[in-house]
Formats: sequence, structure tokens, C-alpha cells
Amino acid sequence: MRMMSSWRLTADLFLLISLCFSAGGEQMIWRPQSCSLGCIRQGSTECEYCRITADDVQLSPKINYTSPFGGCVPWPCHTFLGQETPELCLHYVEAPRNIHIEFQADQDPTYDAITVSWNPSQYGIEFLRGFQITLQALGGSQILCQLFLLHNDLSLTPAHAQRVYFSDPFTHLSLDTKYVVTVMALPVPERWHQFYQKKEFFTRTCPEKNGLEKCKKDWYPRYVEVHQDKQDILVTFNLAPENFKIRHYFSSCFGGGLRNYTNIEPDFTLNKTHHTYRLHNLRAGTNYTCEIAADIVDAVRKTFVIVVHYKSEEPLTSDFTKSSLIILLSMGLLLTVIGAVIFTVVYKKRLKKAVKTKMRPDIIEQYYDKKLDEAQCVLLDRNTRPPRLLICYSSNDGPAHKMVVLQLAAFLQKHMATEVHLDLWESLSIMEEGIMGWHCRRMSECDFVLVICSRGLLQNQKNLCEDEDQDPVENTTLTTITLIGQEMCRTKALGQDLSKYMAAIFEYSEESDIPAVLSLASRYTLTKDLPLLFSHLHRVPLHKPGVSLQVENISESGYSKLPAGAALQLAIQEAKVQISEEQKEDI
Repeated sequence: MRMMSSWRLTADLFLLISLCFSAGGEQMIWRPQSCSLGCIRQGSTECEYCRITADDVQLSPKINYTSPFGGCVPWPCHTFLGQETPELCLHYVEAPRNIHIEFQADQDPTYDAITVSWNPSQYGIEFLRGFQITLQALGGSQILCQLFLLHNDLSLTPAHAQRVYFSDPFTHLSLDTKYVVTVMALPVPERWHQFYQKKEFFTRTCPEKNGLEKCKKDWYPRYVEVHQDKQDILVTFNLAPENFKIRHYFSSCFGGGLRNYTNIEPDFTLNKTHHTYRLHNLRAGTNYTCEIAADIVDAVRKTFVIVVHYKSEEPLTSDFTKSSLIILLSMGLLLTVIGAVIFTVVYKKRLKKAVKTKMRPDIIEQYYDKKLDEAQCVLLDRNTRPPRLLICYSSNDGPAHKMVVLQLAAFLQKHMATEVHLDLWESLSIMEEGIMGWHCRRMSECDFVLVICSRGLLQNQKNLCEDEDQDPVENTTLTTITLIGQEMCRTKALGQDLSKYMAAIFEYSEESDIPAVLSLASRYTLTKDLPLLFSHLHRVPLHKPGVSLQVENISESGYSKLPAGAALQLAIQEAKVQISEEQKEDI
């Protein structure tokens, strides 16, 4: 009986421990609640972990609101919680840990959705007051933010570091795109750069989310290889998977004012993974921008560039070749003999004259122009600080124009010895300072400011007076350009140098796209004026008496030989095609 009682006591104790762990496990997961700032400040138990929306921010008069959430800058703790009890915001919490991404169901097949989860750090957890989550597509300008607060009377211990906090779903994320999510515990110190954790991830591809059968339109050839065969071009590309049942493709090339359209029907008995087709009647010496895609409605197209080179024609007969070689050899031998005789006679005459008119070294030194010889070489060593350049542009011309600006910045920094500052590269600094504050600081720090002018920039300037409810990013760009114009007018009035400010257009834009406020700035057309831009940035003249500055691979025809230059050329071609199609639609 005693053994039976002992066994039952052990079983009951084990059951009790299991129930405790089970109940504790349910409490370890914390999902956001809908509650107000007032409820958080009062410390109600119903507001332990609350989402803060844009409406909550607008209702608080002490918060300087700009959408969304002040440019995602970590807000001071006292903005929300420190009015009544300032001691809550005197400490900070270490960065969260164990960030996980969970994909959510989304009814829209063209987008993805995720939820972020994490654990708080045990260091400083007793001062934890909330979290801020930021999501950004790498290479893009879109930033999504979520803000969560804990109520004032909440008391946490290091044991609570095992809690798992969840965000709200992030929706409308592009498929097969790389994102970075940043989780920050609040409050944070003034210098908060080491007090956050980030995680990079890819959203699901269309087949992963929707299944292969529903993703035919999203498939496109990723491998394209081009070869020239005399005056024809051979193009090889990868075929769609067999279960897509795509049997027809098409190719369209535009160049020299003409368009070449080709229907493609592969023979799957020869090769089921790749196919090669031939392009006829292309003009030699012409650059073509081509597209290839599956021949189905709304299929995604792959863009590539073809350069048709000149090919020398073969001789008509072998006899003609032999006779031509004999004649050429005879003439070459005769010219060599004549040249040798003339050289000997001239050399002897000059040698006699040099003996008669020999000058002392000190006299020769007086006539030797050292400065002229030294100017032929511009040394840019590691001890020379590269010029700092701020690039401003309008994103209203679409992603193709933005890609051109991005590739130009990469080329300038890699091959033109320039330190480039671009908003697409400095997201964290912009998050900290705000987009306008960042532009103002960079304008004062940089040696030069380059404004990329375009049709969208000029159109936005015209619409600003008519419609004030514009995109905040575009308003910031126009405000920055207005400040540049005012600064140029002030500099001109003081009689100072205006070389700090430059305006440029690409070949798909027109000089009339340059706003009147930039009329005093130096103007360049890219990529034709790359040597002039180099001369401007490094303050070296291109031409002097007897001297011509030649910078390797920066000429109009030479820059595309570099990988970064080829990427810039391809981006310009794609932007030109997109803008020309948009102009046709407007007509």
C-alpha cells in the first residue's frame, strides 16, 4: 500500500509539473493587442503589449508626425511614456535575439506576407518599454515600420527573456525579393547603431507560394548567350520546365529605328533545356536592345543587348589572293629600301648640325618647360582625399531611371576616384536623421552636388503648386533642389565660386528637363560628358598648350569596356526603351 501511495504521489506531482509547463508555454507567446496610448500610460493589464498605429501618433500632440512613423527613426522613450514618469526612460535595453521569419497566407498571388518573431535580451529587460520593427527591400526605397509598446507598470525579470514576441503581418511584399528586417528594443541610447538586430531573407518565389501551374507568366529565361556568325546573330536561352507546357516563344529587337520580331518554336526532341535561334538582317555597327519571353499573355520579358560588329568579306578566288600577296610584298620591300636611304641621309645631316650648335646643359635647362611635362600625369594616390559628391534625383521616372542613377553612382565611385553619397546606400542614416535632415547635412559636407534632371523631376515641380498632397519623398527632392537654387543665387551675389553645383541629364532626357532654378549650375550630358565630369570633380584641365589629358576607360566609347560601365550602359538602354514606350502611350 505504501508503494502504491508513493507511486500515485509521484504521478500526481509529474502531472502537476506538466500542467505548469504547459500553462507557462501558452504564456510565452505574445501577440500585439489593440489599445490606446492612454491605456498604456495608465498601466492597465489589458494593454500589456500594444500596437501603435498612425492614428495613435496623430492623436498625440507631443509627437512630430511624418509618415510613416517619423521616417522609422527610433523615437525617444519620453515621447510616449516619460511625461508622467521620466525615470522609465533613463536606461536602455540590449538588442533582441533569435529573429525568425514566418510566411503567412496571402490571397493575392502576386505578393507575399510575413510575420516577424523574436526574443528580448535578458540584459536590461527590466527597463524594456517596447519594440520597433523596420522592413526594407534591399536596393529599394520602400520602408515599412511597426511600433509596439508595453504598459508602464510592467515588471520583467531575466526569466522573461524566453518570451517570444510577434509583429503584425507585413503584407504586399514582392515575390522572390531580398528584404532586411530590423528589430530594436525601446528605449535605446542616443547612439543606437549597436543596439539592434537585423536579418536578411528572400520572399517566396511564385512557384513556392502558388504552385508551378499558376506561375507561367512569372517565368522568364534567365540564361541568354549571344554569338555572331558572319552577319547573323545566334541566341541561346534556357527553356521553361516541361510541366509548364510552354511550346512557343518570341524575340523582339529594336535598333537603328527598326524592330525585328522573331517567332521561336523549339524542337524538344533535340534539346529539352536550351534552344538556339538565328536573327537575320541585322545592321552591322548597330546596337540592338532585345527582349525574349514565352509566347503567353502578360509573360515577363528578359532584356539583353546585341552589338553587331563588322565582318570583312572573304576574297573571291585563291589566285587573286596569291597575286595580291606578291604585289604587296614587292611594294613593301621597295618602300623599306627607300625609307632606309632617306633616314640615313637625314640622320647624317642632323648629326653634323648638332655638333656645330651644341649648347651647355645650363642653357638647355632654361628652355625646358618642367610644368608642361608634369601636367601630363594626374596622380590620385591613397593619400589624396577623393572629392565627395552628393547625387539628387527624382524617383518619379520609374525603377529603370532609378537603376541608371544607381549604376552611375557605382561607376563614379569605382572608376572615377569619387566618394559618392546616395540615399539608396544610406538607409540607416536616413532612418536616424530623416530624409530632409540627411540631405541638408550631406549638402554642407560634400564638395560637389550633382542633380540628375529628368522629365519626372520637371513634371513634379510643375504639379507641386497645383497639388500639395504629393509623395513625401518627391516633396523632399523638390525642396532640396529649391535649396540648391537659393544657395547658388546667394553664392553668385557674393561673387563666389559656383562650381560646387552641377546638373546632368542622360541621353533619354532633354536639356529642357533642367529646371530654371538650376540655370546657374554647370550642365553635362551623360555618358558623353564623362571626361568633362571627371575634369570638374578633380579640378584638372583636359587641355593645355601641348597637353591633352587622357583618362583610361572614361571616354564615351571606352567606359562600357568595364563591368560597371557595361552595367550602366545596359541600364540606360532599358530606361530609354521604357520611357519611349511611355511617351507613345501618352500620345
